[in-house]
Amino acid sequence: MSVNVKIKPRGTYVKASGLLACAGILTGAANAAPADASHPDFAPTVNVGWRALTSEFIAPPSGPGPLMDDPAHPYVSNNLAARTGKIPTFPVGDISNPILQPWAREAVRKHNEVAISGKSAYTLQARCWPMGVPGFLLYPVRPVYFVQTDKEVLMTWTGDHMSRHVYMNVPHSKNLKPSWFGESVGHYEGDTLVVDTIGLNDRTFVDNFRTPHTTQLHVVQRYRMIDGGKTLEVKIHVEDPGAFTTPWDAIQRYQRVEIGPMDEETCAEGARDYFNQDAEPIPQAILADF
Repeated sequence: MSVNVKIKPRGTYVKASGLLACAGILTGAANAAPADASHPDFAPTVNVGWRALTSEFIAPPSGPGPLMDDPAHPYVSNNLAARTGKIPTFPVGDISNPILQPWAREAVRKHNEVAISGKSAYTLQARCWPMGVPGFLLYPVRPVYFVQTDKEVLMTWTGDHMSRHVYMNVPHSKNLKPSWFGESVGHYEGDTLVVDTIGLNDRTFVDNFRTPHTTQLHVVQRYRMIDGGKTLEVKIHVEDPGAFTTPWDAIQRYQRVEIGPMDEETCAEGARDYFNQDAEPIPQAILADF
């Protein structure tokens, strides 16, 4: 599970159509559906991907939920700006949400100040940082592709080919060391894929408001197709007593898209600090994370 690589400077996407998936994809598994036909098949053909509908989580019907937009500073996305003529903004989180520990609330407040001031407040993924979990769910525009086999489910986001490996029907490793995407193990419960993730480092954020977390973060996700297979719904349960006052739940939904096999997109930003984030250089890995 360990790969000794150095992440090269990256940032601008370069496409080459027709590539099924990133290097290291399960050979010959492009159309490999689960062995049990009763399990959900998220990729009946290589053309099927799933595009996230929002860049922030959806609140659950009841109970503690994720950080949402600050009502005093509503988020205006590029798409909304194009439709309405409004000026685009960066996300500002509602720090009145009681789920935040005091130190986490202060971290979000400081980021809010940057966003409100008019300075650039891009997500770390804009500088090619791995998205982590559950942040992996919050990047729309480019779809996620699935490969399902008996032993593994691979989820690959088209943008930069960031991937999550879900190892099926096995326990978590002992003495797990933190890494960017942690360790995910999964199983099927009828029409639902259940994914349990631990072992995450504390260098990513939970959402696009830069809500921090600790290495105690534990995320359970339940993937299920609804609307006759047109929508993929993910229910998320988050626990981290180091950053949050209580466990909380959230939802994300994806739209099914059939735009052809995955394109190759290489992120190549270079070492320039476009986003005034000198304290956050492009990540490099000289040694394996785990």
